[in-house]
Amino acid sequence: MPLTAVTFELAPDQADLFGDSLLEHGALAVDVGDALAGTPEERAVFDEPGEWNEPMRPIRWQRARLAALFDTAEAALHIVASALDACAIDRNLLRQTRTIADADWVAQTQREFEPIAITDRLWIVPSWHRPPDPSALNLVIDPGRAFGSGSHPTTRLCLQWLAQHVHAGASVLDYGCGSGVLAIGAARLGAVRVVGVDIDPEAVATATANARANGVAQVQFLLPEAMTPGPVASSRFDLVVANILARPLMTLAPLLVAHLRHGGRIALAGLLDTQVEQIAQAYAPACGLQTERVLDGWALLAGVREH
Repeated sequence: MPLTAVTFELAPDQADLFGDSLLEHGALAVDVGDALAGTPEERAVFDEPGEWNEPMRPIRWQRARLAALFDTAEAALHIVASALDACAIDRNLLRQTRTIADADWVAQTQREFEPIAITDRLWIVPSWHRPPDPSALNLVIDPGRAFGSGSHPTTRLCLQWLAQHVHAGASVLDYGCGSGVLAIGAARLGAVRVVGVDIDPEAVATATANARANGVAQVQFLLPEAMTPGPVASSRFDLVVANILARPLMTLAPLLVAHLRHGGRIALAGLLDTQVEQIAQAYAPACGLQTERVLDGWALLAGVREH
């Protein structure tokens, strides 16, 4: 059966409330984005928490575009009217309605995610694909609710760094592990002790399941509070990798340095190339960090603990 999509343009501060109301009244899905995307007026927003455990601030564009999906045109009329009333938004809010032909949505979504070559011997492969190179190290990671499907430049940068520096018997800490792809990659590359940490319990659960699916169930995934007290609290690792955001990377500098052995290597990602100097200063003089690579405007800072 064909579906009905309705698109609105409205003030950003109305978009979240209206979107939630649409879902509560029965919309199948809601997507909010920049109404000016693709135009000279598009506003790039890189919002992040002030501290590692501080909630995200709402992202704001000049105008928001909200698209909602409904199972029928009749349902769309009823749900939209109810949601507008609930949010005290004028019922005459401009909208565009279109019909979406029936499709195999699972198959269509899967076609959008292809295997990703990280290096010539390391790939990320969704579970529904055959590995392009069966002899390579193939990490089976499906796109999901935790960050780290391999499609983002920062994930690729970190995996390339791990492929270069992980040696047999190494210990690795992945702070901000998301899907666990970096920790899993480290284990598959030969690390014998790997710990992943994330503030999101769902990410920890997803990463644990992904590790089992990749045959490295020994990788340990924890919430930050589970690190202390315990053996991890006093552990120092050969390699530390953190793919988060600039401000949390600054906040976490003392902690990450403390978990890195003297002479060990650290890699930081999730920052723009314009933010590297500020981050490098936060880790000095313990670690002399330098930009190792930039991909699509995202930088990888890496260095060795010297003090």
